[in-house]
Amino acid sequence: MPRHIAIVMDGNGRWAQGRGLARSEGHRRGKDSVRAVVEAVRELGIPYLTLFAFSSENWGRPGTEVRFLMSLLHRYLITEVKRLMKRDIRVIALGDLARLPVQVRRALQQTVEMTAQNRATTIALALSYGGRQDIVTAARRIAQAVAEGRLDPAQIDERTVSQELDTRGMPDPDLLIRTSGELRISNFFLYQLAYTELYFTDTLWPDFRERDLLRAIVAYQARERRFGTVEADSPTRLRAAN
Repeated sequence: MPRHIAIVMDGNGRWAQGRGLARSEGHRRGKDSVRAVVEAVRELGIPYLTLFAFSSENWGRPGTEVRFLMSLLHRYLITEVKRLMKRDIRVIALGDLARLPVQVRRALQQTVEMTAQNRATTIALALSYGGRQDIVTAARRIAQAVAEGRLDPAQIDERTVSQELDTRGMPDPDLLIRTSGELRISNFFLYQLAYTELYFTDTLWPDFRERDLLRAIVAYQARERRFGTVEADSPTRLRAAN
């Protein structure tokens, strides 16, 4: 089983438009998919799930849609916290959270604090997140440490960079799922996806349920992960042999 699954939740607008509905209805129905996937991941015992909920580029959408999305996020955080506590699920947040509306930041902080001691599964919400900005921010922190004499440039390695990313303390995703048939990663986890298995499905996010998650996991399990090695020496094969 993958330790960390990341999902680009795409297709809400097209789902709604295909049914003659407002885009907001697609976003609203997408919330049901979030609940279903979170429950499934918890039942499967997968330690980490990251949901790409709102990108740094999404701020460029029409103001009415952005406001609706923020309202929907606020409502989700308020209504789901009891379920998260009952299921022993921890919530953390990634991204430029300072850009979020005050009431959303407050609800997010409360949810993070209330679930901080939960251990079964960690749900990372990527909000106002961009992979390039994540790397730029990490580079600035490292540069500042060098300038202050706290870090020797010769000591900078992959671990140094990883520890300054928003995902510090989390394993890199084993599996990335993108819904709606789009074949791109859209500025998501540019550093973290180096050896992640990518899975694309035509299913639109509001229709994505446990069965779709299981299909993605089965496809992942059928792959040979070599991490740049030859097949005979791959970490996946060595683990299976042991």
